[in-house]
Amino acid sequence: MKDLRDKWAIVTGASSGIGSEFVRQLASAGCNVVLVARREKRLNALAQELKAAHAVQTRTLVLDLLSPEATERLADAVADIDIDLLVNNAGFGDYGRFAEIDNQRASRMVQLNIHSLVQLSHRFLPDMLTRKQGAIINVASTSAFQAVPFMSLYAATKAFVLHFSEGLWAETRKQGVTVQALCPGFTRTEFFDEASLPASAAFAVTTVEHVVTNSLKALKKRRPCTVPGWASYFLTLSNRFVSRRFAVVNAAKMFNPRKHK
Repeated sequence: MKDLRDKWAIVTGASSGIGSEFVRQLASAGCNVVLVARREKRLNALAQELKAAHAVQTRTLVLDLLSPEATERLADAVADIDIDLLVNNAGFGDYGRFAEIDNQRASRMVQLNIHSLVQLSHRFLPDMLTRKQGAIINVASTSAFQAVPFMSLYAATKAFVLHFSEGLWAETRKQGVTVQALCPGFTRTEFFDEASLPASAAFAVTTVEHVVTNSLKALKKRRPCTVPGWASYFLTLSNRFVSRRFAVVNAAKMFNPRKHK
């Protein structure tokens, strides 16, 4: 998609981090935005900010994407408009030994990072294909490129997002639709607190502004995958030159909780 002006976009997880930056950059490009998240005050404040700064149309939907009726509630809320861009940004991670994390939290991570993303993609993609216009950005991670001990489940969910998105890109690329896997590395967001990830475990940290700018540029070029930042990009390439065993053993050393106490 080369021109977002006067189009409508949905952004999940819009109240903070990469999601809120997507909302701001889309609005600055003249794109109307549907903001979806659980935190009502943040959503309303952000919507007012966008209206004042860019004179775009906004809609807010306070929604827990883990609820069984979430997909249909969102679809009903936008039934009167055409959605040209869906940004599946909502998701979370966890840090620590898999055997010790809360089982319900683990299940919620799989449901939000994978199931909700699949359901929303399946709900809005057919209409884009019918109109031969539209795009989906699925936020994955550089962890999608290899196993990450002590964040094993999170990395596995993002590997799904990467492969799912690239597959959809190939399925739809000749039908006027683009699907992108956005794979940021460590980014300055609330993710560290949510995942209980110590700051000392992070490296090559980038900003949400850089991540979103990179994503929207890649969208114009219809790329199936983009990794913001050269350091992060070369990190994803490193696995091509070492064995999988070597990569995962060294990742375990890097992320071992004992190292960051």
